[in-house]
Amino acid sequence: MRGKVLSFDDNTAQGLISGDDGNRYSFTRGDLGGGARSVAAGTTVDFEGDNGVGRSVYILQTGSEKNKIVAALLAFFLGMFGVHKFYLGYTTAGIIMLVCGTIGWLLVLPGLAVCVIAFIEFIVYLVKSDQKFYEEYVVGKRTWF
Repeated sequence: MRGKVLSFDDNTAQGLISGDDGNRYSFTRGDLGGGARSVAAGTTVDFEGDNGVGRSVYILQTGSEKNKIVAALLAFFLGMFGVHKFYLGYTTAGIIMLVCGTIGWLLVLPGLAVCVIAFIEFIVYLVKSDQKFYEEYVVGKRTWF
């Protein structure tokens, strides 16, 4: 059966799915299939429902508001200004890249380092699966590559 994730708490590893049949089903991290460790609210899933419990929960479409393609393109075109960091919600890292990417060019090395970091992050974002990107950069708040 299909449904949408209403909530999932990473700390307690428990969540709630609203099934297409109109019922709600609870599930745990152990019920997630396909190597997933976390799931966002609004994610479309396929699962087996039995007595209010969801089993074998597989992610069909992520409900993440952060898109890895957008983050990768921002890293490629505006990475030296840290725009992709601001997009992902990493204000401190964004400010560091912005400062190094602007006035850091006076010392040359900080400006070059920021460009290399942005290009590496562009590649890393593109190579990761949508689920892995979500787990590491949205849920896990991984700031640097």
